[in-house]
This record gives sequence, structure tokens and C-alpha cells, in this order.
Amino acid sequence: MENALGIWGPQAIMMAITASFTVLGLVMLFAAILMKRRWKPSYAFEFGFIAVMLGLVWYADKLSVGTYSAYQANLEEGTKKVSGNYDPEKGQVFDREFTVIAFQWGFAFINEDNEISRNAAIVKPGQKVLFKIVSNDVIHGFNIPVAQITAEIDPDARREVWIKAPDEPGKYLIQCVNYCGVGHAQMKAWLVVEKNEDTASLITDGEKA
Repeated sequence: MENALGIWGPQAIMMAITASFTVLGLVMLFAAILMKRRWKPSYAFEFGFIAVMLGLVWYADKLSVGTYSAYQANLEEGTKKVSGNYDPEKGQVFDREFTVIAFQWGFAFINEDNEISRNAAIVKPGQKVLFKIVSNDVIHGFNIPVAQITAEIDPDARREVWIKAPDEPGKYLIQCVNYCGVGHAQMKAWLVVEKNEDTASLITDGEKA
């Protein structure tokens, strides 16, 4: 299983910090209630606390700007890499097919060999990729900015859309664009476009071993 976002991605770090400060705040509140003598923090402590808060605000803003910039850059690319909804009657032939399970708050991609990858769909440049998208809880969105495609998935429905993978290798954003709860902001994944020579390199390394 591959988790493209990592266990300790930026959003997870922010949530951990927020939870830590919440617990710390509650501890200090009960301490203030139970203490017989009022605690007077020093100016250094107060200024330090304010500096930490400003640092967190700056960090969160930096993350938001980075995501927004990547989103806009993908939208502004000249070539549209999407065909739209899959029409079985046209008999399209696809290089890759993924069953996508959207859940609170992430995506699971199951390929043709029933291999599961959390938050990462791995393809090759230029491949035609079919996504069969389902939701197992609430309404979710499935948006790939580089492909200029968005789909909305109801809990008891299935949407089938396909794209042409970008020709340039790299990691391209996939995200939910329908508010689906408190963890919606970190419901992101990656369309990972690998170089074609990666497979050849692995085979060569295997022969040498």
C-alpha cells in the first residue's frame, strides 16, 4: 500500500498541533481553576506564545497558497487532458483502470490486479486512464485540475470518467471539492505519472541481481 501524502503530511501536522494546543489549553484552564494562587506568566512567555501563534498562521497560509498555486498552474496548462464521461457504447480501450473508493477523508485506488494504493494513482505518460468512482459514506467530489475534470459522487452511485495522463512525469493533484466534514481540507491524493524508463530500469536491476 502506498500513501502518497505520507503519514505526517502538512495537514496532519497542522491537525496534530491544533489538537496539542487544545489539550494544553484545557490543562491550563483546569490548573487555573484549581490553583490557590494566581499564576502570572512573564512577558517573555507571553511574547513567545504570540510568536508561536503567528508562526502557525504563517505556516497554514503558506500551505494554502502552495495548494492554490499548484491548482491554478494545472488549470492554466494549454492542453486539456480529459475526454469526459465514459461511454461504454463507444468501446474505448484503456491502458489503466482504477476503482476509486472515496471516504472520509481520503481516496483508495484499486488497480486491475486488485492492488490497493491509498491516495495515489500511478500511471505512465499519455495513458488513457479510467476511474470508476464510488463513495462509501457521504457525497464526495473527485477533481483533477490538470485534466480539468470534476465529478460528484453520491453514496449509492458510481461515476465513470476517464482522462489522458499528462505527458510530463510528476505528481498531479487530486482532491475532493464537495465539503464532506471536518477533514475535508486534507482529502487529497496524487495522480503520479512515472517515467516510462522506470519500468525498464527495474527489470535491468532485477537481472543484475
